[in-house]
Amino acid sequence: MASEEAAGIIDLYQRKAQDWIQSRAHTGLFEKPWLDRFRALLPPAGPILDLGCGSAEPMAAYLIGLGHPITGVDSSSAMIAACRERFPKQEWIVADMRTLALRRQFSGILAWDSFFHLCHNDQRRMFPVFREHAAASAALMFTSGPAHGEAIGSLGGEPLYHASLDPAEYRSLLDQNGFRVVSRVVEDPDCGGHTVWLAQLI
Repeated sequence: MASEEAAGIIDLYQRKAQDWIQSRAHTGLFEKPWLDRFRALLPPAGPILDLGCGSAEPMAAYLIGLGHPITGVDSSSAMIAACRERFPKQEWIVADMRTLALRRQFSGILAWDSFFHLCHNDQRRMFPVFREHAAASAALMFTSGPAHGEAIGSLGGEPLYHASLDPAEYRSLLDQNGFRVVSRVVEDPDCGGHTVWLAQLI
């Protein structure tokens, strides 16, 4: 349906980084209840891998403020530059999450409003990547769509690709890679309509 838009995600976020940063600055931390549920599964000061970290504001900033070391990964060098300026003591990496191989594990893995920009097959291939970077009992939290399909949003006036697998397939992929679903809410009205998955390695 939207192969051109899907292929252009990295370039779009690089070119429109400032648009995203300015827009995100006005939304506040509406994700806080989910971040607190995520943190409840982590050891104190457990390290977190933030895939698609954006500018680190406000989600990574909240976690850093609570004492969690953050390794942030984003394909946009402009976003990572903003992270490094704001939080120079954390680790920020320009990389494509689809090919990530850090050879270390984390207590928590976050892929909030990032993983869902991947096409269906790339999403399927991400679950072994999650598993490879998950320490014992690690928490994994990501957002998806409510059902299998593709959708086009907008960023800086340009088309922004999203995709989702069927919920049953997400459950299967999580199970195949050793994760159990802790909580799932479809289009959470208290979180801006996000469909959220929280899972834990067993």
